[in-house]
Amino acid sequence: MEIEIDLEKSLEENASGYFEKSKRAKRKLAGLRRAMLEMRKKIGSVKEAPKEKALAKKRKRQWFEAFHWFRTGQGFLVVGGKDAKSNEAVVKKHLEEGDMFLHADVQGGAACIIKSAGKKIPEETLKEAAEFAAARSKAWQQHLAAVNVYAVSKDQVSKKAPSGEALATGGFMIYGKRQWFRKTPIQFAIGLLKEGNEFLVMGGPPKAVKMNCIAPFEVGFGKRKKSEVAKALLQKFEQKTGKKQPVSLDDTIAVLPGELLEIKEQF
Repeated sequence: MEIEIDLEKSLEENASGYFEKSKRAKRKLAGLRRAMLEMRKKIGSVKEAPKEKALAKKRKRQWFEAFHWFRTGQGFLVVGGKDAKSNEAVVKKHLEEGDMFLHADVQGGAACIIKSAGKKIPEETLKEAAEFAAARSKAWQQHLAAVNVYAVSKDQVSKKAPSGEALATGGFMIYGKRQWFRKTPIQFAIGLLKEGNEFLVMGGPPKAVKMNCIAPFEVGFGKRKKSEVAKALLQKFEQKTGKKQPVSLDDTIAVLPGELLEIKEQF
């Protein structure tokens, strides 16, 4: 190591100068160490950020949420199409042996199925599913008080048209005897179904919604836009659960029938 000596200064003065330089170097080193610690903390917080983002990840949606759906008071899942294309999907992909098919006796409506899950479907479930099919038909837009609904088994539903005819998307042929639910009332309710730590917005027959959901509200024909009614319902859901936006506005809008509605009192 080479040390420069200032010949114009005494040995003590040279030593004192180097001592002062060493003190300044130590202070700079301490400052550098503090800066490195701060930098490490910042780098650590950046690395942890993706974990926080992962917690905000959207929940995985269940297959039936792509359609209209509800759970009956007896626990059966009922699914209905939203349009011709999804009517086709409901029947072709999800109608299985033991399930039942329902449709309102009007032109235009949801193809509805009761998923049996290998169990015998009780009469009460059929009646609730009939109400669901009634509300999910053009009868709602026509403001009818009631409509006839029929139910058949899987093997009575066919995509095979009579000779010389063709079936449009969402259209099916029904063969054999039908089980009728005459003058099925057109009524509808909406509420929050708790599944695990999540809420699903569910719409269906008032009785089923009341049995399965918290914050059940009946909705009927009215003059308020669907989006306006959905916002009002969402506020009521927040008040009831104490949770900010327990379900999304889009999901709430998607569940509501018709375009002009009103909210009836909680029941």
